[in-house]
Amino acid sequence: MHGLSSMGQRQRRSPGQPLAVSTSPPKKKRTSVMSFFSKVSWKLRFQKRESLKNALFILAERARDPSAKKRHTAMRGLGSMAWKAPDKVRKYKKIILDLLVHGLYDPVSSEVIHESMKTLTIILGKIQGKGLGSFFIDITLQTRTLLDDESDSLRYSAFVLFGQLAACAGRKWKRFFSSQVQQTRDSLLIHLRDRNPQVAKACKTTFRACSPYLRPRRGYSFQNEDEQRNPKLCRQLSHCHPELLQFFYANKIL
Repeated sequence: MHGLSSMGQRQRRSPGQPLAVSTSPPKKKRTSVMSFFSKVSWKLRFQKRESLKNALFILAERARDPSAKKRHTAMRGLGSMAWKAPDKVRKYKKIILDLLVHGLYDPVSSEVIHESMKTLTIILGKIQGKGLGSFFIDITLQTRTLLDDESDSLRYSAFVLFGQLAACAGRKWKRFFSSQVQQTRDSLLIHLRDRNPQVAKACKTTFRACSPYLRPRRGYSFQNEDEQRNPKLCRQLSHCHPELLQFFYANKIL
């Protein structure tokens, strides 16, 4: 009886004392919870991927809309997409590049062209020039024409993009890009003293990036009007960018 009494005392609990509860759920229950969260996680990833694809299709429609305002919005949306989801953008790289090149050649809106250049600069930096294909030619040719544009913002973005193209040319496009840089030499030199300080700064950075593609001039006799511009440019550089002038002399560019 004494043993039964003491057992009863051990089983009694004082008022307010909590019941002993196991903190570990049963193995079967724990497995089902993990499976549930795994399914939820996969569903969220799928929804995110689908929403990105849907957003891209919407932007593609707007990029070719008759309204310049909608085309501009599309270019800006592609830029935001490139910043926020660069890995996902790589998957749709060709589609996005096609839309941006289309915007770069916009026949009406300078705002669309400007936004296209800014977004192209971002994307080229993200993909490091890989898989550009013939888009490289299209982008280079149009960007060259904008280096002398009347708009300060367009000139600035064109110089920044042209510098990015220099970094992306690689072996495949070296000969082509070298010929483009040779044809752009005067613009690069002139805009080192651009009326807009930001454009001049961007031009200086781009000139350095393009310097490996500049072939030395042969001879120093001034036989045509183009070569006769050099003395004036040399005087300008000696006042504003003496370090560049020394570089040009060392490499026989001027």
